[in-house]
Amino acid sequence: MKTLKTTLLIALAFVFSTNFAIAQNDSQAFSVHEDQVKPSMIAEYEKANKELVAKLKEHNIQDVNWITSTIQGGRYLYVTPIDNMADLDKRPFAALAEKMGGDAMGKIFDDMNKCYDNHGSYVIHLDKNLTYMPDGITQTPKGENYRRFFYLHVTPENYSKLVEKMKALKELYASKGSKVNYRVYHAGFGVIGNYIMVAVAAKDGAEYEKRSAENNVLLGEEGKSLFDELFKLVSKFEAFTGGLRPDLGYSSE
Repeated sequence: MKTLKTTLLIALAFVFSTNFAIAQNDSQAFSVHEDQVKPSMIAEYEKANKELVAKLKEHNIQDVNWITSTIQGGRYLYVTPIDNMADLDKRPFAALAEKMGGDAMGKIFDDMNKCYDNHGSYVIHLDKNLTYMPDGITQTPKGENYRRFFYLHVTPENYSKLVEKMKALKELYASKGSKVNYRVYHAGFGVIGNYIMVAVAAKDGAEYEKRSAENNVLLGEEGKSLFDELFKLVSKFEAFTGGLRPDLGYSSE
C-alpha cells in the first residue's frame, strides 16, 4: 500500500508539472466516479441510487458529500471535492454500513452494479483562473440544472497554448459583459490523455440556445476569430447534453 501511495503521488506530480501549472488556491480537485448505465436499466439503477441517498439521510451520515450529473448515453457522474490524494483512501460508506449493516448496504450496491458493465474513477481540477462566473463560482447555480459539457482534447505539445487561448477567451467574455457563464476543468489523475472540459449551465435547452445565439452576436468577429484559433489547437472535440440531478446527490451539511 505504501508503494502504491508513492506511485500515485508521483503520478499526480507528473500531471501537474506537464499539463498545467496553477496555484493550489486557484484550483479545486474533485474525485469523479462514473457509472455507464445500460439504457434498459436506468429506471432500476436510479431506484437503487435513491434508496442509498435515503438511507444516508435516515442515518444522518456525516462527512459524505457529492453532486450527481448525468450525461447523455447513460453516464452518471458522482463528483466529490477532495483536498489531496489521501482523501481517496477514505471509506465514505463505512459509517452507513455500521448503522444499517454491511449486508443490507451491500444489496443496494449489488442492485446498482447489475445495471452497468463499465464504471471507473478519476480526478479532475476546477481551474478558477479560466472559469468565467463574475458573480461567484459555483457548480450548482440556482434554477439551472441543465448542462452542456464540452471536451477539448489536446496533445501535450499544445496544452499550454490552449490554456493561453482559454485565458484570452475569458478576458473577451469579461470585456463584453457576456451573460454566458462557464466552468473550466483540467483532466487529472486516472485520465488517459489530456483534455480541458467546459461546463455551461442553463435553466433548460431552450434558454441555453437563446443565450448562446445572443452571445455569438455579442462577441462578434473577435469572438469568431478567437474560437477559430482555439480549435486549431484541439485534436478532438466532443459536446454532450446533460443535467444536474439533486435527487441523486447527497450532502451532510
